[in-house]
Amino acid sequence: MLGKITKTTVERLPLNEVLWDQSLVGFGARRQRRHVHYLLRYRSNGHQRFITIGRHGMWTPDTARTEAKRLLGLVASKIDPASERTRPAETFEAEIERYLERKRPTLKLRTFTEVQRHLQVHAKPLHHMRLTEIDRRTIALRLAEIEQGSGPGARNRVRSSLSAFFAFAIREGLLDVNPVSGTGKADECPSRDRTLSNAELATVLNALDADPPHAGGRGRPRSEPGPFSDIVRLLILTGQRRAEIGGLRWSEVDLERGLIVLPPERTKNKRPHELPISTQVRAILERQPRRNEFVWGQRWLSWGNPKANLDRRLNGMPDWRLHDLRRTAATQMAELGVLPHIIEAILNHVSGHKSGVAGIYNRARYADEMRAALQRWADHIDGLTPNATY
Repeated sequence: MLGKITKTTVERLPLNEVLWDQSLVGFGARRQRRHVHYLLRYRSNGHQRFITIGRHGMWTPDTARTEAKRLLGLVASKIDPASERTRPAETFEAEIERYLERKRPTLKLRTFTEVQRHLQVHAKPLHHMRLTEIDRRTIALRLAEIEQGSGPGARNRVRSSLSAFFAFAIREGLLDVNPVSGTGKADECPSRDRTLSNAELATVLNALDADPPHAGGRGRPRSEPGPFSDIVRLLILTGQRRAEIGGLRWSEVDLERGLIVLPPERTKNKRPHELPISTQVRAILERQPRRNEFVWGQRWLSWGNPKANLDRRLNGMPDWRLHDLRRTAATQMAELGVLPHIIEAILNHVSGHKSGVAGIYNRARYADEMRAALQRWADHIDGLTPNATY
């Protein structure tokens, strides 16, 4: 059938149906079983030929159409696209590998991991393209898709990583112009003060109990919920940052002393942090299968989709973020009567009374008070969901 190839029309294609684009002759999309693939129909040496461009999702309608135009240009030059192959060293994918190897020794692990994700995951639809084919419009379209799917903050951070990569490509003599230049930065929300009410916390906790079963494998029974629900429970109960809990290792869990012990390289302020655990946190940790060095089986980085799935079970609860749980824990512990310096110690914030050598002695002195505060907070959470089990 003939029509306009767009994201909507492609995703609605029936099985084994082919949609030929009405504006670019020979450019089409075909659904095969679970996926849609873009393709090009052309004539070479008097014979009709077909070539697959790539799978929808890895390619967008716009990037696939651009590639189809490039291939038709080869046909016009009497070159058969089926025999033409882009040299790997000319592609975005090959150059980012070289760039990442160059940057690895100069970046902190967390920063390197983020840049790597930006270039290898968020920018994946660009991987097949020659550097010289990537223009400002290509970058702008990709950034818009990232903003729509992951928010303005993700868009801006990917944009920064792309700009740094293309600046590297210019220094290497691979490009003359940075295609990121001139693309817009998204307006991010101002500093947040969102905290969840008791009713909203109860709604979240009840929704976690409805977490879909884990797919099984890697030591976790098929009927057992996936780790994301327990990660969120720990974020609520401990008030720690998501990267600290998501990357928790068994070597950082001291059940004998009842502590989570984070080394300096795992904390935002680069200071060691010993966090007493409540009985509820202990129960969650003890039920995790020990598959490898990580408590959750891996360093947890997949926040977007699980959070979106959780939000769908919250019956229209106002917008919230996982970091709001940290602010909520601090605010509500204060309402329970926990003193400000104890809350700061729990959150591993650094203020005047915690700096320097004196701060080390203060943390040790506050350990019992921190434990009592966290247990009081956990018992309060239990009261919000009396049927919950840990």
